[in-house]
Amino acid sequence: MPKVSSVIVPYASYLRVYEPLAAFPEPERSHWARYAERPGLPSYQDELRRSLADLLPTPPVPVPVHESGDAFVLDVDGVLCVCPWRTRLRGWLALADLGAELPPPVLDAVLPPVLRRQAAQDHERWAARNPDARPWIRSSTWQVPLPWFVLVSDEERVYEKGAAEAAPVLRYRTPMVQARRRVARGLRTLRDAMDESPLIDGLVDVGRWLEEFHPRSLVELDYGGLVHLLPADRLDGDHSAADVAAGIEALRDGDGTAAGEAYGRLVTRWRAVRDRRSAN
Repeated sequence: MPKVSSVIVPYASYLRVYEPLAAFPEPERSHWARYAERPGLPSYQDELRRSLADLLPTPPVPVPVHESGDAFVLDVDGVLCVCPWRTRLRGWLALADLGAELPPPVLDAVLPPVLRRQAAQDHERWAARNPDARPWIRSSTWQVPLPWFVLVSDEERVYEKGAAEAAPVLRYRTPMVQARRRVARGLRTLRDAMDESPLIDGLVDVGRWLEEFHPRSLVELDYGGLVHLLPADRLDGDHSAADVAAGIEALRDGDGTAAGEAYGRLVTRWRAVRDRRSAN
């Protein structure tokens, strides 16, 4: 366990989409309706524990053998909204990106090449049968990608300090129509201000992903395990969505100085997290 956890770290943030029950076809719709009535529905920590448990056997299981039947559930103004875990699909997608995260010797030690090849072949066969599949959840280790903050506003921020048996929570929730509108406005401003930027590329990518879902969905940005990396005072003072919005607004007004100041606040705030990653 210590060897694996030193590489596969559960310090991840999440971007989730909760779709209204009506968006799901039968028989999946009935499954989620029954599922939502169960007591003690699992949390993101339960999902994380299950995914990490697959890494403990020898050899490890990089992708679950069977797709999860679990989901996160919210009541949004009386409408049941569901965010399926889809851990198998997300496992394949994460495995494809792992090569960019780890040096080859470390990657081979954690997940031998034969396991990765088999998983890639399984994914290819599955994708041929499910060409329109997409995950309801995106995750990012050791950071919250800046494009995610464009989707939300500081007024939607919720911070709970936690208690003895409850972890802190820092999250944003916004209607899908609002998230899409902010992406469109942000892209117009950034493209007017610069020729190219990783932020533009990231916004285009997340915007295309959002278009896959029902317009009455809810979008949630959750700091997830990152709350364990930062002390309470830093979490309390973290208003990254406000800084991103201020930077984009400054660019819209042609104020490069104010845009630079907003970006500087973001860099300073997230440097502590990046330093923790380097130490591990």
